[in-house]
Amino acid sequence: MKKLLAAAAVAILSSPVVAAPLCDDLGFAGLLAKCNRGETIKVLLASGQPLGRDVQLQSGAYYKMEITADGSAELAVEGASFFRAIWMNEIVINSIEIRPMAIDSIEFDKAGVAELSFVAIKPGSHTLRIPGSTGDAQSITISIQ
Repeated sequence: MKKLLAAAAVAILSSPVVAAPLCDDLGFAGLLAKCNRGETIKVLLASGQPLGRDVQLQSGAYYKMEITADGSAELAVEGASFFRAIWMNEIVINSIEIRPMAIDSIEFDKAGVAELSFVAIKPGSHTLRIPGSTGDAQSITISIQ
């Protein structure tokens, strides 16, 4: 019995973890289908203000992140581990669509909005933060399940 349980445990632990998308019928659009979209993640870049709230994402689901800078200071947001755990569809700035291979950070010299669309891929916990900051309000944790 012990050998059977041990073999079952090894089989379970060695099989790949598969995350399901948010809907069953993805259709022609695949992972970018409307039914597979999670809630928009809001990030605020403002001097002395919290960056946002911690979020949990589903691996395989499609999300948008809206980064808004109020222009009160020249601020950036960085999160290399997060940006490497997602597949970036595009970044839209002033109606210009950018399709990057990878990014480390986004910096705003004045007020503006950048919208990122992506599919969460790699499970784990990642931090987005204002570079050089140490305060808890100056970062958010993004967990991919």
